Amino acid sequence: MPTAAAAFLDALHEAGVSYIFANLGTDHPPILEALAEAHATGRPVPQLITCPHEMVAMTAAHGYAQATGRPQAVLVHVDCGTQSLGGAVHNAARGRVPVFVFAGLSPVTQEGELRGSRNEWVHWVQDAADQRGIVRGYAKYENEIRTGRNVKQLVHRAMQIARSDPKGPVYLTAAREILEEEAPAVSTDRSLWPALAPGAIPPDSIAAIAQDLMAAQRPLVISTYLGRNPAAVEELVKLCHRLAIGVWTSIPTYLEYPADDPLYLGNSVNAPVTNHPLNDADVILVLDSDVPWMPTVNRPRPGAKIYHIDVDPLKEHMPLWYIPAQQIFRADARTALAQLNSYLGTVEIDQKRTETRWAFYAALHEARIKNLAAREIPSPDTITPEYLTARVREHLPPDSVVLDEGITSHNAIADHIQSSRPGSFFTCAGGSIGWNTGAAIGIKLAHPDKTVVALTGDGCYMASIPSAAHWIAGRYRTPFVQVIYNNRGWKAPKLSTLAVHPSGFASRSTDLGVAFDPPPDYAGIAAASGGAWATTVKQTCELDAALTEAFRVVREEQRCAVLDVWLPGF
Repeated sequence: MPTAAAAFLDALHEAGVSYIFANLGTDHPPILEALAEAHATGRPVPQLITCPHEMVAMTAAHGYAQATGRPQAVLVHVDCGTQSLGGAVHNAARGRVPVFVFAGLSPVTQEGELRGSRNEWVHWVQDAADQRGIVRGYAKYENEIRTGRNVKQLVHRAMQIARSDPKGPVYLTAAREILEEEAPAVSTDRSLWPALAPGAIPPDSIAAIAQDLMAAQRPLVISTYLGRNPAAVEELVKLCHRLAIGVWTSIPTYLEYPADDPLYLGNSVNAPVTNHPLNDADVILVLDSDVPWMPTVNRPRPGAKIYHIDVDPLKEHMPLWYIPAQQIFRADARTALAQLNSYLGTVEIDQKRTETRWAFYAALHEARIKNLAAREIPSPDTITPEYLTARVREHLPPDSVVLDEGITSHNAIADHIQSSRPGSFFTCAGGSIGWNTGAAIGIKLAHPDKTVVALTGDGCYMASIPSAAHWIAGRYRTPFVQVIYNNRGWKAPKLSTLAVHPSGFASRSTDLGVAFDPPPDYAGIAAASGGAWATTVKQTCELDAALTEAFRVVREEQRCAVLDVWLPGF
């Protein structure tokens, strides 16, 4: 008779899971046996991807879901493996990324009463009082499988919640004896657990928003993560072109709006730079954004009318959060934008007003492009983040997907990579560094025909467990180009300290404990772990040749290429 573990694998397959990113332990023999049986008999099950570290497993699943919208499975080892997910589970939760996480429990019997009973000393020390509590603050749903008779129902229930907006990670557990339990084959109808349908805005509110946008002198859109659905980007472009609305992206997580569009005005993360379009806007449409502006640096002008449309408008996971919006709607961005576009097709639009706004925003866009070009001028002595990103941009094939985890170089990367195709740019959205390398593996698995490029700071590179990640990339043939923006330390904590204490003792200190100098051989780690082509670039004159070879290696040799590029220190 089939076991609960076999039913578990069948349920994952039924739910559309292609990969199980696994870090295996003593709680997984029933699953390994069920996998071996499936392979021997030809029963379809997800492919197991062996992950030497749990954080890489989680970030790979995270990247796959970002690229496709489809949650994949992560298999970890009891409480220890759950804790080793580390900040990666925070990133998935804060980024609203659906991931299915399963962890075993220590066996619940010790005298051999049931198959799977305790037979190793570690089963006693890994018996946690509240293992699910480790992720309770981050998982949308957490539960324990208590019988093999309803495994499929619980898996589909978890996946339904993971795939419903606001999406996020879910967590299931089961003891070894439960997974070994004989379970009669159960036929389930997956359609009984659909994700929630996209939410819409009341028709009368659509008319009010549209009328205010049409009447505005300086309408502005601000977004962060609506680009998780490329169709939402298409609807936003349609709306902005129709009414000549400027677009600003705040901490962009996806390609929110084409960078080459005349209405695109730029992006911001932490740089303390005045956002003039925000200061001037009289009607602001905030779409899927957690932090549309930072009040200590920028804020809307007094009297500006603000509408907020979001799949997660209450930000219930943020204890302190508010913006001065007149109306807030829980709705899907693509649906809401399609509603606006449909309404605008039925009314007369003041073309003269639209042409005036278009000319104004197009002039701002052109001035911005000229300013960016000036920052890309090379220096014979140093490689700046702006110049490095510009040279990467010139080497990108048309099918490229770019990952940005530059932290203090994030603005430079987002500005100068100039992505224009929906689905071609991703960042993490969470606060735990180390997402990029595993995410590159997941995105490459999702899109094996595309060129994946990970641009990362040196601190993020170390946090991504590169030895494990590049072993996985080599083992499973998921090559990508990785460029390390190496300023030899954690620049972000230093800048944060100086922002609070610009003239304090820290401003005069030469050692704040943030430097990695001399740095590790970052490129060598990837070469030793996964057979990557690796090089270090310290001179401007070396950069183009290194980039050319890196893209050739990934394309022709199907192995990773890692460039450790030295930027000015700090």
